[in-house]
Amino acid sequence: MRALVMEEIAGPLAVRDVPAPVPPPGGVVVEVRATGLCRSDWHAWVGHDDITLPHIPGHELAGVVRAVGAGVERWREGDRVTVPFVCGCGRCRWCRQGDAHVCPDQQQPGFTHAGSFAELVALHAADTNLVRIPDAVSFDAAVSLGCRFATAFRALTARARLAAGEWVTVVGAGGVGLSAVMIAKALGARVVVVDRSDRARQTAARLGADHTVSATETDVPARIHDLTDGGGDVSIDAVGTEQACVDAILSLRRRGRHVQIGLLPTESGLSPVPMARAIAWELDLLGSHGMAAADYPAMLDLIDRGDLRPQELIERVVPLEEVARLLPALDTHSPAGMTLIDPSR
Repeated sequence: MRALVMEEIAGPLAVRDVPAPVPPPGGVVVEVRATGLCRSDWHAWVGHDDITLPHIPGHELAGVVRAVGAGVERWREGDRVTVPFVCGCGRCRWCRQGDAHVCPDQQQPGFTHAGSFAELVALHAADTNLVRIPDAVSFDAAVSLGCRFATAFRALTARARLAAGEWVTVVGAGGVGLSAVMIAKALGARVVVVDRSDRARQTAARLGADHTVSATETDVPARIHDLTDGGGDVSIDAVGTEQACVDAILSLRRRGRHVQIGLLPTESGLSPVPMARAIAWELDLLGSHGMAAADYPAMLDLIDRGDLRPQELIERVVPLEEVARLLPALDTHSPAGMTLIDPSR
């Protein structure tokens, strides 16, 4: 099969022919109909994740089951599926209670094993991790559900417990941030978006953001406090930089809830946050790491009803060869909206 292969950390990428995968016990092989380019892929490429070389990146995918491994009960060849970017083992207590996204023995396509920047991808523990794509949902729309939409959905619903009428500050208008805007508006919340890109802020406004703020302003938190009459009820860092995290936390009103989605890689493994404010104002600081397949039905119901339209995030569709150029530049040239990859092109 054709796949985008990474031979060295932060090195050149190339599309070449590699052996096709076989389904692992309890797993399947999926023909990739669409896959997404995400900043998390850049983290793997630059060396922030422990990967084995040579490596095939890619973790957001939708496609058709083409081979089924021993022990799989729920899936057959021809099924239309997507999968969370965190795949649980299917055996541990966390998987059994529906929290596969925090499984201690988790697998992640594009990180712990070969990913979806290829014509075929092998996936583990299919009965725990695969999600059936409704007939009314296209492969293109389903791609964002495995990472961006699912991550934002759980962050706002299960972690922040966002209520209608509350103010949400979303720092970063990339794929996750824009997904958060759409979900927050569907839930009846009011949204302020912070981003340094004029184009990203315009996209956020088109998707329903009530206010947008440039990340280059002198005092972003003060500006948000003015817009929200005292600060947001919920904040999300969808970027993963120290400044984004600090601005998001300081934008909150007293007793507010911050959800950290963006990765904060540092050499020490420690991430500086304004803890003095968190203590004095009794802020909740929450982490959020994707969403288990068991929690997808509520999100799919909103999509089926038309309240959420993930396909509106798609900005462009490119072939695998184009990803070799685009992926290394994601840290400095992240597009507004979603870049979709068609491995068949």
